[in-house]
Amino acid sequence: MKENIIIIGSGIAALQLANHLSDRYNVIIITKSAKKTSNSYKAQGGIAAVLSPEDRYESHIQDTLMAGRYHHANEEVEKLVKEGTQAVKALIASGLPVDRLENGGLDLGLEGAHHVNRILHCGGDATGKYVIEQLLMQLGKKATFIEHELAFELMLSLDKQHVIGVKTKSKSGEVKQYFGSHIVLATGGIGSLYPYTSNHAELIGDGIAMAYRAGAELADLEFVQFHPTLLFVNGRTKGLISEAVRGEGAILVDEDGNKIMAHAHPLKDLAPRHVVAHKIYQTLKQQKKVFLDIRNLEHFEERFPTITEICRQSGIDIHSGLLPVAPGSHFFMGGILVDTFGRTTVHGLYAIGETACSGVHGANRLASNSLLEGLVFGKRLAVFLNSHAPVHRSHDIVEDKRQPLSSKLLDRLNMVELKKAMMERIGIIREETALQAHLEWLKSLNVNEFFQQSLDHLSREEIEKVFMFTNSCLIAQSALFRTESRGAHIRSDYPEERGDWKDQYIVHSIAKGIRIRRGFHEQNQTSVHA
Repeated sequence: MKENIIIIGSGIAALQLANHLSDRYNVIIITKSAKKTSNSYKAQGGIAAVLSPEDRYESHIQDTLMAGRYHHANEEVEKLVKEGTQAVKALIASGLPVDRLENGGLDLGLEGAHHVNRILHCGGDATGKYVIEQLLMQLGKKATFIEHELAFELMLSLDKQHVIGVKTKSKSGEVKQYFGSHIVLATGGIGSLYPYTSNHAELIGDGIAMAYRAGAELADLEFVQFHPTLLFVNGRTKGLISEAVRGEGAILVDEDGNKIMAHAHPLKDLAPRHVVAHKIYQTLKQQKKVFLDIRNLEHFEERFPTITEICRQSGIDIHSGLLPVAPGSHFFMGGILVDTFGRTTVHGLYAIGETACSGVHGANRLASNSLLEGLVFGKRLAVFLNSHAPVHRSHDIVEDKRQPLSSKLLDRLNMVELKKAMMERIGIIREETALQAHLEWLKSLNVNEFFQQSLDHLSREEIEKVFMFTNSCLIAQSALFRTESRGAHIRSDYPEERGDWKDQYIVHSIAKGIRIRRGFHEQNQTSVHA
């Protein structure tokens, strides 16, 4: 009898894992929407990899470390870059229709904080779509897809030492149970905790909240990357304008035509994302509009068909040459703490992709390293599991004696209000008074009671409320605790990087609360924060 492997999520990490698992496994992929509804599918920018004679592993490694402000597991960055090149080459060899030059060579682009052209694209700005379609084609009928079911609870064994399954809620409200030898979370990030985001509306950190409730450790939750350039029309963001546009020579200007990045950073418009997002945010706060000036780019519609269509649908004439932009939440560097194989701190539970904190992104992700991470960790976990001795766990789960979470308590929670508060208090710029106010507000709503109460009886919408407010609380606690500015975590009251915070990681778990440990793979706790 085949072992079940249950994968929650259907992005690049999930599909890469499924493709590389051996036939001894029965692969079940569960997603709360349709299988192509993922950030991976929407990805425009491309995949960063060392693919040209002019490039070197060392250069890609250094660019990654510099963008992330040296808050990494260095050995994991080296493995990401080296294994990533091989994974991308294998994907190209499988038939991925990559963009090429007239001579047949790879048409590699440049993005922010890269010092070499190393960004592989497909269809101009539709890389994610092409990669996901390719992986789905390769997968064929090897996996069983269960769509439109919200995974909401990880089931523990009788001894509470192993995750052995997951509960889901169907669209009709029915609770279902799925059991497996290995449970993998690949649920993406937390972008839609914020009102302005490049993420799908459903990306609220489900897997992160589920893992926390099951006892897993989380790390680096204070590091939320804001993409500098989302199309901004009538006070709302309409979609991502890829960093590749600036890589091709577009520049950021204010409504008076001033180049806002001219003196902000040596790399100007291709500075690391937190620098560019911060500058745009400061300009907008001065009541000045910000535009991406594309007037010097040739063949824009051919080079960026997806962005052209987003502009058309939003009523923006690209022939004016000025695209209105604002920063929005984009990528989460924090998540479920994992080792080099994607193992969490709970037996039987794994995490890969954006939902995992793997040590490769540091305090800010280097542009186009995210699809690369999905390819690398998806394959690496598959190789690990394929070499694993068969595991046949009992389906006897620990009896749920928890009190049901009160629906009346949830009636007080307003998700629009939460998103507004997230942007104002835990957005691009943070400071102590606002963070304290946010935590006091969450305390007044009894959010701390959510963590260990039963969710079975709740509707899908109510469960998502629980997850959103849980994640908001954890992110705010980390942002308050890190008293420095590093990468995507910018504190106006602590504007500098501090040496005493280098190699210090803020870790959360239900059992031990918040604490600091030194070094990404260091297991000894160096201090405790109540």
